[in-house]
Amino acid sequence: MKVILQEDVKNLGRMGEVVNVADGFARNYLIPRKLGVEANVNNIKALDHEKRKIEEKAKKMRNDAQGQAERLSATTLTLSAKAGEEEKLFGSITSMDIAEALKKEGFEIDKKKILLEEPIKRIGSYSVGVKIHHEIIAQVQVKVVAE
Repeated sequence: MKVILQEDVKNLGRMGEVVNVADGFARNYLIPRKLGVEANVNNIKALDHEKRKIEEKAKKMRNDAQGQAERLSATTLTLSAKAGEEEKLFGSITSMDIAEALKKEGFEIDKKKILLEEPIKRIGSYSVGVKIHHEIIAQVQVKVVAE
């Protein structure tokens, strides 16, 4: 079934694209969640008008994300944790801990969007990537200190 995407769908396509998907995926997932509409004659004619709206929406989202990325890049988080000898932490600092610290600073960021390859296990300063938009990744400075 051909579907016109109304939102970006991971591993499928971007807003405004016409994609070919399985009938069940379209009927049970995309259409009920308003992520896409069936690509029939009427909807394809309306697509040209909708593309302008979609492009404006994507541009606005990109600009908002750029502004948020600039604010995030200027932010330095200080997290404290219990540490032992040789500056090793008892436990670790995970993306969930960073997401909670960002929430206290006024940023509502999902922990899945924090690009931390492995948990932080030592005291020090780290640069952590935060994916704001599919094109924009902000770098947040995280300083881990001993309690």
